[in-house]
Amino acid sequence: MGKKTPEINSSSTADMAFLLLCFFMMTTTMDQDKGLQRRLPPMPDPNQKAQDQKVNRRNIIVVKINSADRLLAGTEPMHVSLLKDKIKEFLSNPYNDPNLPEKEEKEIEGFGTYAVSKGVISLQNDRGTSYQAYIAVQNELVKAVNELRDEFAIANFGKLYLKCNEDEQKIVREAIPQNISEAEPKDVSKK
Repeated sequence: MGKKTPEINSSSTADMAFLLLCFFMMTTTMDQDKGLQRRLPPMPDPNQKAQDQKVNRRNIIVVKINSADRLLAGTEPMHVSLLKDKIKEFLSNPYNDPNLPEKEEKEIEGFGTYAVSKGVISLQNDRGTSYQAYIAVQNELVKAVNELRDEFAIANFGKLYLKCNEDEQKIVREAIPQNISEAEPKDVSKK
């Protein structure tokens, strides 16, 4: 007769595994991915007069990426490398062009009054747009805003935006807002 091997009592194994799982869940920190920060423009008032709606149109530039990854900014087709400068000109409207965004005098706490652009970038892409093209366009839009913020920070605080303290950065963000509105992707090939 062979020796009988004693069986291991496994009745508490599930309990121990559960306790270990709980321990690791409570002690492990998960990295949180930050999404793209966007502040959407307010919805237009349905009672607004047609004249006011026309004025509103000058404050919006539509950036479209089609399924072939071709880019259209406003009415001009362009290469992604030219987009940053186009957006900078749109948002800053240096020569007060009546076709570019209006500026509104705003009181910025700790700074004073400043003519803030009412410009909004409306980004639209096709369902067939490649991820690379979408990210490349996003990067150029954010780069345009960041460069305008750096220019403002250097002119007013003598340093780049990221070198500014928290209060100075808040002033820069209020003076140069990042208004990028994203539409739901559309299938442009279908009518």
